[in-house]
Amino acid sequence: MAVTDIRALAGQTVTVVEVGPRDGLQNEATLVSTADKIEFVNRLSAAGLPIIEVSAFVSPRWVPQMADAEEVVAGIARRPGVRYSALVPNLAGLERALSAGVTDIAIFAAASETFSLRNINQTVDRSMIAYREVSSRARAAGLQVRAYLSTAFGCPYEGKIDVEVVTRRTLQLLELGAYEVAVSDTIGVAQPGQVTSLLDGLLESVPVERLALHFHDTRGTALANVLAALSSGVRTFDASAGGLGGCPFAPGAAGNLATDDLIYMLDGLGGKTGVSLQRLSDATTFIASRIEHRLPSRYAQAAAAQRK
Repeated sequence: MAVTDIRALAGQTVTVVEVGPRDGLQNEATLVSTADKIEFVNRLSAAGLPIIEVSAFVSPRWVPQMADAEEVVAGIARRPGVRYSALVPNLAGLERALSAGVTDIAIFAAASETFSLRNINQTVDRSMIAYREVSSRARAAGLQVRAYLSTAFGCPYEGKIDVEVVTRRTLQLLELGAYEVAVSDTIGVAQPGQVTSLLDGLLESVPVERLALHFHDTRGTALANVLAALSSGVRTFDASAGGLGGCPFAPGAAGNLATDDLIYMLDGLGGKTGVSLQRLSDATTFIASRIEHRLPSRYAQAAAAQRK
């Protein structure tokens, strides 16, 4: 049920899915060591993040940063109550994930035909056939399957994507076995009015508890978009510690919605996340020391200034 007054959030649970170790780091030019990735995940676990996407079982040729997926998964200290997931693009990646002992996977499809062809050299329909096989095999092995729907708010080639397309593709991903679909603003073009409009259409067919939102802060609207989504009843959001990660289609742009900024805002609104902002800040400070540029999180920058 939609919430029209944001003050109604007080006391409600909001789930934050931490994607920094995967979606954040995969776009970083500086190769981070396996030991540092493991330490980063362990610090995020200690901060109380309930779901952490730790790596991706993709071709090292295309994503060198994720070449050590097996070692990272094997090396992390798993905490009770925390779910550790990995991105899986195909059956070969799934077999690697199964051998590594992964219990949660994520698959990704596009709302845009052109983006799908440019990104994975497949039509969206063909990718759905492939993901049905991946999902079926994963679920048979006892794994939980989450899905991303990229370019849902806009495509670098096609522009705005129709809400009917987003709804149809979301329903397809749920039907093939995903427990949740993270509707994603891949290039950071969404603004609050568009978020509300898309959700108005999407929620006519999709239960709100089966939706998450994945925002990038390319144009500085990520937190405002979260507020709009909260008012529509969404309670699960992806974020990346410190705002790690960029966008290959918007060079030099800010990365994902920063987990630090999101938790700071949700704490102020009275939302229950179970995340310690201080420990999260420690994790952000750690990973910031392993890359070669300042992280875009406003909270992280303010905290760093106070420490000087």
